[in-house]
Amino acid sequence: MSGKLTLVGAGPGDPELITLKGVRALKEADVVLYDALANEELLQYAENAEKIFVGKRRGMHKFIQEKIQELIVEHASQGKHVVRLKGGDPFIFGRGAEELKYVLEKGIDFEIVSGVTSAIAAPASYGISLTQRGVNESFRVITGTTSDVELSEDIQAAAASNVTIVVLMGMSKLEKIVNAFLAHGKTEIPVAIIENGTKDVERLAIGNISTILEIINQKGLTNPSMIVIGETVKQSEVLYQYLLKKKGQKL
Repeated sequence: MSGKLTLVGAGPGDPELITLKGVRALKEADVVLYDALANEELLQYAENAEKIFVGKRRGMHKFIQEKIQELIVEHASQGKHVVRLKGGDPFIFGRGAEELKYVLEKGIDFEIVSGVTSAIAAPASYGISLTQRGVNESFRVITGTTSDVELSEDIQAAAASNVTIVVLMGMSKLEKIVNAFLAHGKTEIPVAIIENGTKDVERLAIGNISTILEIINQKGLTNPSMIVIGETVKQSEVLYQYLLKKKGQKL
Protein backbone atom coordinates (compact mmCIF):
# COMPACT_ATOMS: atom_id res chain seq x y z
CA MET A 1 0.00 0.00 0.00
CA SER A 2 1.40 3.40 -0.98
CA GLY A 3 1.41 6.20 1.55
CA LYS A 4 0.56 9.84 1.06
CA LEU A 5 1.19 13.31 2.41
CA THR A 6 -1.43 15.76 3.59
CA LEU A 7 -0.12 19.30 3.97
CA VAL A 8 -2.24 20.99 6.64
CA GLY A 9 -2.36 24.62 7.68
CA ALA A 10 -2.66 24.73 11.46
CA GLY A 11 -3.99 28.28 11.56
CA PRO A 12 -2.61 31.32 13.40
CA GLY A 13 -2.31 29.90 16.92
CA ASP A 14 -5.80 29.64 18.38
CA PRO A 15 -6.45 25.88 18.21
CA GLU A 16 -10.09 26.51 17.28
CA LEU A 17 -9.05 28.22 14.06
CA ILE A 18 -7.93 25.04 12.31
CA THR A 19 -10.32 23.82 9.63
CA LEU A 20 -12.58 20.78 10.03
CA LYS A 21 -10.75 19.21 7.10
CA GLY A 22 -7.46 19.72 8.92
CA VAL A 23 -8.82 18.02 12.04
CA ARG A 24 -9.99 15.05 9.97
CA ALA A 25 -6.54 14.68 8.42
CA LEU A 26 -4.93 14.64 11.88
CA LYS A 27 -7.35 11.96 13.05
CA GLU A 28 -6.44 9.79 10.06
CA ALA A 29 -2.68 10.36 10.30
CA ASP A 30 -0.07 7.71 11.00
CA VAL A 31 2.71 10.30 11.38
CA VAL A 32 2.52 14.04 12.11
CA LEU A 33 5.49 16.31 11.42
CA TYR A 34 4.71 19.62 13.13
CA ASP A 35 6.29 23.04 13.20
CA ALA A 36 7.12 25.35 16.10
CA LEU A 37 4.27 27.71 15.16
CA ALA A 38 1.65 24.95 15.06
CA ASN A 39 -0.23 24.86 18.36
CA GLU A 40 0.62 21.58 20.08
CA GLU A 41 -2.95 21.34 21.39
CA LEU A 42 -3.90 20.23 17.89
CA LEU A 43 -1.91 17.02 18.35
CA GLN A 44 -4.71 15.71 20.55
CA TYR A 45 -6.62 14.93 17.35
CA ALA A 46 -3.82 12.66 16.14
CA GLU A 47 -4.38 10.04 18.84
CA ASN A 48 -2.89 7.14 16.91
CA ALA A 49 -0.07 8.95 15.15
CA GLU A 50 3.64 9.20 15.76
CA LYS A 51 4.38 12.86 16.43
CA ILE A 52 7.70 14.37 15.33
CA PHE A 53 8.68 17.97 16.07
CA VAL A 54 10.48 19.54 13.11
CA GLY A 55 10.23 23.19 14.13
CA LYS A 56 12.62 25.78 12.79
CA ARG A 57 13.09 29.20 14.32
CA ARG A 58 15.79 31.79 14.02
CA GLY A 59 18.89 30.42 15.74
CA MET A 60 17.18 27.12 16.64
CA HIS A 61 17.15 24.94 13.53
CA LYS A 62 16.48 21.44 14.78
CA PHE A 63 15.89 20.12 11.30
CA ILE A 64 17.03 21.64 8.05
CA GLN A 65 14.46 21.75 5.28
CA GLU A 66 16.03 18.87 3.36
CA LYS A 67 15.80 16.60 6.41
CA ILE A 68 12.10 17.36 6.81
CA GLN A 69 11.46 16.44 3.20
CA GLU A 70 13.42 13.22 3.60
CA LEU A 71 11.36 12.29 6.66
CA ILE A 72 8.14 12.80 4.72
CA VAL A 73 9.34 10.49 1.96
CA GLU A 74 10.73 7.94 4.41
CA HIS A 75 7.41 7.49 6.21
CA ALA A 76 5.15 7.80 3.17
CA SER A 77 7.26 5.17 1.38
CA GLN A 78 6.33 2.79 4.20
CA GLY A 79 2.67 3.15 3.28
CA LYS A 80 1.90 5.67 6.01
CA HIS A 81 -0.37 8.71 5.91
CA VAL A 82 1.92 11.61 6.77
CA VAL A 83 0.44 14.91 7.92
CA ARG A 84 2.74 17.91 7.64
CA LEU A 85 1.29 20.42 10.11
CA LYS A 86 2.48 23.96 9.46
CA GLY A 87 1.54 27.17 11.28
CA GLY A 88 -0.83 29.54 9.50
CA ASP A 89 -1.25 28.66 5.86
CA PRO A 90 1.53 26.54 4.35
CA PHE A 91 1.59 28.60 1.15
CA ILE A 92 2.19 31.93 2.92
CA PHE A 93 5.95 31.94 3.58
CA GLY A 94 5.62 28.35 4.76
CA ARG A 95 7.70 26.59 2.09
CA GLY A 96 4.77 24.27 1.48
CA ALA A 97 5.24 24.30 -2.29
CA GLU A 98 8.86 23.20 -1.89
CA GLU A 99 7.86 20.17 0.14
CA LEU A 100 5.11 19.20 -2.27
CA LYS A 101 7.40 19.43 -5.30
CA TYR A 102 9.93 17.23 -3.53
CA VAL A 103 7.46 14.47 -2.67
CA LEU A 104 5.88 14.68 -6.12
CA GLU A 105 9.30 13.99 -7.66
CA LYS A 106 9.45 10.88 -5.45
CA GLY A 107 6.11 9.69 -6.79
CA ILE A 108 4.17 10.28 -3.56
CA ASP A 109 0.53 11.39 -3.62
CA PHE A 110 -0.45 14.48 -1.67
CA GLU A 111 -3.41 16.63 -0.60
CA ILE A 112 -3.51 20.26 0.52
CA VAL A 113 -5.60 21.62 3.39
CA SER A 114 -5.40 25.39 3.53
CA GLY A 115 -5.07 27.16 6.87
CA VAL A 116 -6.10 30.53 8.27
CA THR A 117 -3.10 32.79 7.82
CA SER A 118 -1.90 34.82 10.77
CA ALA A 119 -1.39 37.74 8.39
CA ILE A 120 -5.14 38.32 8.49
CA ALA A 121 -6.29 36.54 11.66
CA ALA A 122 -3.88 38.20 14.11
CA PRO A 123 -4.85 41.77 13.19
CA ALA A 124 -8.51 40.72 13.12
CA SER A 125 -8.17 39.43 16.68
CA TYR A 126 -7.82 43.07 17.70
CA GLY A 127 -10.29 44.44 15.17
CA ILE A 128 -7.57 45.82 12.90
CA SER A 129 -8.90 45.77 9.36
CA LEU A 130 -6.39 45.51 6.54
CA THR A 131 -8.73 47.23 4.07
CA GLN A 132 -11.26 49.96 4.67
CA ARG A 133 -13.43 51.79 2.17
CA GLY A 134 -12.13 55.28 1.53
CA VAL A 135 -8.81 54.56 3.27
CA ASN A 136 -6.98 52.03 1.10
CA GLU A 137 -7.71 49.71 -1.77
CA SER A 138 -5.19 46.95 -1.14
CA PHE A 139 -2.74 45.42 1.29
CA ARG A 140 0.52 43.55 0.93
CA VAL A 141 1.91 40.67 2.96
CA ILE A 142 5.70 40.79 3.02
CA THR A 143 8.41 38.73 4.67
CA GLY A 144 10.69 40.91 6.74
CA THR A 145 13.75 38.79 6.07
CA THR A 146 14.72 37.14 2.81
CA SER A 147 16.50 33.79 2.44
CA ASP A 148 19.84 35.60 2.52
CA VAL A 149 18.83 37.33 5.80
CA GLU A 150 18.52 40.76 4.18
CA LEU A 151 15.63 43.20 4.37
CA SER A 152 13.12 42.47 1.64
CA GLU A 153 13.20 44.95 -1.24
CA ASP A 154 9.39 44.85 -1.15
CA ILE A 155 9.59 46.82 2.11
CA GLN A 156 11.26 49.67 0.26
CA ALA A 157 8.60 49.60 -2.45
CA ALA A 158 5.77 49.48 0.09
CA ALA A 159 7.23 52.42 2.00
CA ALA A 160 6.90 54.51 -1.15
CA SER A 161 3.22 53.56 -1.61
CA ASN A 162 -0.03 54.01 0.33
CA VAL A 163 -0.95 50.35 0.77
CA THR A 164 -1.38 48.74 4.17
CA ILE A 165 1.45 46.28 4.72
CA VAL A 166 1.70 43.24 6.96
CA VAL A 167 5.25 42.14 7.70
CA LEU A 168 5.80 38.59 8.89
CA MET A 169 9.10 37.52 10.44
CA GLY A 170 10.18 41.14 10.57
CA MET A 171 10.83 41.98 14.22
CA SER A 172 14.59 41.58 13.88
CA LYS A 173 14.47 44.09 11.02
CA LEU A 174 12.03 46.54 12.63
CA GLU A 175 14.57 49.36 12.86
CA LYS A 176 15.45 48.99 9.17
CA ILE A 177 11.74 48.90 8.28
CA VAL A 178 11.18 52.10 10.26
CA ASN A 179 14.13 53.74 8.51
CA ALA A 180 12.69 52.81 5.11
CA PHE A 181 9.52 54.74 5.94
CA LEU A 182 11.41 57.62 7.50
CA ALA A 183 13.38 57.96 4.28
CA HIS A 184 10.08 58.77 2.57
CA GLY A 185 9.11 61.27 5.27
CA LYS A 186 6.34 59.05 6.62
CA THR A 187 6.86 59.67 10.32
CA GLU A 188 3.21 59.54 11.38
CA ILE A 189 2.05 56.38 9.61
CA PRO A 190 0.26 54.21 12.24
CA VAL A 191 1.91 50.93 13.26
CA ALA A 192 0.57 47.92 15.16
CA ILE A 193 2.73 45.12 16.54
CA ILE A 194 0.90 41.91 17.46
CA GLU A 195 2.72 39.28 19.51
CA ASN A 196 1.38 35.70 19.62
CA GLY A 197 -1.69 36.72 17.67
CA THR A 198 -4.95 34.84 18.48
CA LYS A 199 -3.36 32.99 21.41
CA ASP A 200 -4.28 33.47 25.07
CA VAL A 201 -0.96 35.28 25.61
CA GLU A 202 -1.36 37.69 22.67
CA ARG A 203 -0.30 41.30 23.13
CA LEU A 204 -0.74 44.49 21.13
CA ALA A 205 1.36 47.64 20.78
CA ILE A 206 0.23 50.70 18.84
CA GLY A 207 2.36 53.61 17.71
CA ASN A 208 3.58 55.28 14.56
CA ILE A 209 6.76 55.12 12.52
CA SER A 210 8.54 57.66 14.72
CA THR A 211 7.53 56.09 18.07
CA ILE A 212 7.14 52.35 17.58
CA LEU A 213 10.74 51.37 18.39
CA GLU A 214 10.57 53.07 21.78
CA ILE A 215 7.16 51.54 22.50
CA ILE A 216 8.39 48.04 21.66
CA ASN A 217 11.39 48.47 23.95
CA GLN A 218 9.12 49.60 26.79
CA LYS A 219 6.66 46.73 26.37
CA GLY A 220 9.28 44.10 25.60
CA LEU A 221 7.44 42.55 22.66
CA THR A 222 9.42 39.84 20.88
CA ASN A 223 8.90 37.04 18.35
CA PRO A 224 6.65 35.61 17.18
CA SER A 225 5.17 38.98 16.26
CA MET A 226 3.86 40.65 13.14
CA ILE A 227 3.93 44.26 12.02
CA VAL A 228 0.99 46.12 10.46
CA ILE A 229 1.71 49.52 8.92
CA GLY A 230 -0.98 51.75 7.42
CA GLU A 231 -3.79 54.20 8.03
CA THR A 232 -6.25 51.35 8.60
CA VAL A 233 -4.58 50.81 11.99
CA LYS A 234 -5.73 54.25 13.16
CA GLN A 235 -9.14 53.80 11.56
CA SER A 236 -9.59 50.61 13.62
CA GLU A 237 -8.94 52.34 16.96
CA VAL A 238 -12.50 52.14 18.29
CA LEU A 239 -12.46 48.38 17.64
CA TYR A 240 -9.08 47.55 19.16
CA GLN A 241 -9.80 49.72 22.20
CA TYR A 242 -13.04 47.81 22.78
CA LEU A 243 -11.36 44.42 22.28
CA LEU A 244 -8.43 45.33 24.53
CA LYS A 245 -10.90 46.12 27.31
CA LYS A 246 -12.80 42.90 26.63
CA LYS A 247 -9.57 40.90 26.85
CA GLY A 248 -8.55 42.71 30.04
CA GLN A 249 -5.52 44.29 28.36
CA LYS A 250 -4.11 47.78 28.08
CA LEU A 251 -1.87 49.43 25.55
